[in-house]
Amino acid sequence: MSQALHPKLALFEDGEVATALPVVDHYCGVEVRMRKSLEMQAQMGPVFDITLDCEDGAPIGGEAEHVALVAEMLNSANNAHGRVGARVHPLGTASFEADVDGLIAKAGESLAYLMLPKPRSAAEVEAACLFIDASLQRHGIAKPLPVHVLIETHGALRDVQQIAAHPRIESLSFGLMDFVSAHRGAIPRHALSAEGQFSHPLVMRAKLEIAAAAHAFAKTPSHCVVTEFKHAAAIEASAARAAREFGYTRMWSIHPSQIQPIIDAFAPSVAEIDEAIDIIHAAMDADWAPIQHRDTLHDRASYRYFWQVLERAHRTGQALPIEVELAFFGAP
Repeated sequence: MSQALHPKLALFEDGEVATALPVVDHYCGVEVRMRKSLEMQAQMGPVFDITLDCEDGAPIGGEAEHVALVAEMLNSANNAHGRVGARVHPLGTASFEADVDGLIAKAGESLAYLMLPKPRSAAEVEAACLFIDASLQRHGIAKPLPVHVLIETHGALRDVQQIAAHPRIESLSFGLMDFVSAHRGAIPRHALSAEGQFSHPLVMRAKLEIAAAAHAFAKTPSHCVVTEFKHAAAIEASAARAAREFGYTRMWSIHPSQIQPIIDAFAPSVAEIDEAIDIIHAAMDADWAPIQHRDTLHDRASYRYFWQVLERAHRTGQALPIEVELAFFGAP
């Protein structure tokens, strides 16, 4: 194999590469489901993230106890891959500061990220990040803690470019249900379905603006849930549309049965992987100069695309030749 520069060094400038997050963000807030999800992740590997929910998952009046439970799970042996985060209450609620400070104090070194729901502006995102950073400093946590933002209000969608540009933000998620509710009945219930959420113009606009903003600033766009969790074909079809038509590179799961269909939909095909390997190897042999492959010309622009195919294959756990794993990703 050529000793040419690694694709990341040869093809991208600083700030152009988004953090390579798993393609599934699995949400759970009930204790039995949280424990089951952690066991699944420990067995399957870091092909999906887990977000432990301190917002909707916490019983009213039991928020502090729920934070303690989430911290216990973050620190448990089942958090084997370091890919478990938490969703906190929105900024401005009574529980936001207690959630953030409690999680960082009890499990700051184990947190992969914090999800911030329902911000109403870029200014609110900034305020939340300042509090998170102050809490990290207060508790002596030196590692950076990425922040994910849930875009589900009119104000957040208005400011989505500013939010995506914020240096503390790693990922933007679309909150379908709250976004539809914010239209006071003007968007029909059908827009919440697996089919309708890809056809209603206002929902489509929101999804596209979020994905475009995320890609503009090398952040990860994360698609919303599909509630028809018993229909694997509908889930996989929705995930495929999110990836191929709307530009999302990650998607929420709310039931364990959704995880594998989403992974399958986001994974490249064997033919795509084989083509990408051939083209990247040929490009490396040419020291990244233009090449001709099967009567088609390729240069750095298309090399970036094919490298991203290989990254997606790696993130979704696809079988890659051992020499490719070793050369590009460091381990088989």
